[in-house]
Amino acid sequence: MLSPTMLIGEYTSKIGERKRVAIPKKIRQELGDKLILTRGYENALVMVNTEMWETLAKEVINGSFINKNIRDTSRFLVGSASELEPDPQGRVVIPSGLYQHAGFTKEIVFIGLVNWVELWDTQKWNERMSYISDNSDQISEELIKATQNG
Repeated sequence: MLSPTMLIGEYTSKIGERKRVAIPKKIRQELGDKLILTRGYENALVMVNTEMWETLAKEVINGSFINKNIRDTSRFLVGSASELEPDPQGRVVIPSGLYQHAGFTKEIVFIGLVNWVELWDTQKWNERMSYISDNSDQISEELIKATQNG
């Protein structure tokens, strides 16, 4: 069973030959050896173990096929998903389509977000954090409104 308190933190890893990257040991210990990597929002990638993937996939496929937004979400998340198994050193090759989606260059940041891990190009992550920092008050207000209305 996944221990959510452990999928936290920020780790960096360099991109090697053939788009190969080492998954940080702490993340590997939590997620295990059978991973799913797919597109995420804001040009990030999302990494989960197969248990969490089943949960996410059910949420996507339980919607109505006739709903365009559900079809588009399925295309975006499920259509790009790839199964990965780290080698003995914890390295995986990022599939080309996902690599391009994320705009990876030289270094990746892994962000543990309780139930999943996001992979960001370091420069894009720094830009995103700057945006979040500069707009934290507005983001908080929008969250409060959304929880009050939802």
